[in-house]
Amino acid sequence: MIRQIFVLLHDKRNIYHIMNEALSCIRKPIEDDLARYRDLFLQSLSHDNPLLDYALRHLAKRTGKMMRPILGILAARAFGQADDKVLHAMVSLELLHTASLVHDDVLDQSDQRRGQQSVNALMNNTQAVLVGDYLLSRALEHAALTGDVRVVHAVARLGNLLADGELLQIYNTSLTEVEEESYYKVIERKTASLFSTVAYVGSLLAGAPSEHIDKLHNFGRILGLCFQIRDDIFDYNSTADLGKPSGIDMKEGKLTLPIIAAVMKPGNDAERALALKVRAGEATDQTVAFLTQFAIQQGGVDYAYQAMERLSQQALSELDFLPETPVKDSLIEYLNFVAQRDL
Repeated sequence: MIRQIFVLLHDKRNIYHIMNEALSCIRKPIEDDLARYRDLFLQSLSHDNPLLDYALRHLAKRTGKMMRPILGILAARAFGQADDKVLHAMVSLELLHTASLVHDDVLDQSDQRRGQQSVNALMNNTQAVLVGDYLLSRALEHAALTGDVRVVHAVARLGNLLADGELLQIYNTSLTEVEEESYYKVIERKTASLFSTVAYVGSLLAGAPSEHIDKLHNFGRILGLCFQIRDDIFDYNSTADLGKPSGIDMKEGKLTLPIIAAVMKPGNDAERALALKVRAGEATDQTVAFLTQFAIQQGGVDYAYQAMERLSQQALSELDFLPETPVKDSLIEYLNFVAQRDL
């Protein structure tokens, strides 16, 4: 047992090391810009109100890999410089994203977010909602500081899409059919919209031609779809936590691409009926465990990988117009990282 634990820890350290090396290469052309962004973002997560400051400092511990700001800054640097307007825009979008997560945790009654205590668990639901509201107002403030009404419009539209996606996901629990279209509609709004907006805003503020802005916008959208599909695969792939598949998504009533693909195969009517029970919140832990293994055995995970590969190739083609530069290399490596990440 001790040896097994050592092997697992060793493998996990290797995964972290490989990921950090990949991210370091991606960040290389924008290291200074990213440091300026991080300082500005952390400044926005402090306050003289003790209760609010307590929550904001807690959130500041979870800056993560900064995937969205990296994409937005790279999009800007593909056409020019990442000036203060770009940085304020990236802070605005990340604050909006953070606010949506705080509110989502309240809705889901979740006590953890990426291994860290959620704000609603740290405080209570009422206080967490108010913290989310404060983050939304700060997001609008940073959008206004760009002095560009197009950025304010983009931030507002993103807020619309995130809320729309959450409500659509709730609505889907009432559907009596299992199909891919509903899944993609939700992840277009809840995840792809974030990536497409940062790429759009970054290239917009750098003065890119409209046709090139459209290319970066679509690159971000497709990349965001890949990001979510990869995230969903983690629920079936033991490398996600170096343990057995957990079925967390299904325990929360979410049907993702691997299980959708598996139960839609001809002859799997009984399993499809079980999946509908999952989505309605009526399934037992045993049902979830069974369907998790069923998705793997029926090739649902392989199907999701194939979908992600097709999308990755589409995203890559959107970058054909860019000259060969370190920034373009980083955008390509960013796409590869999203599709191949293990954590």
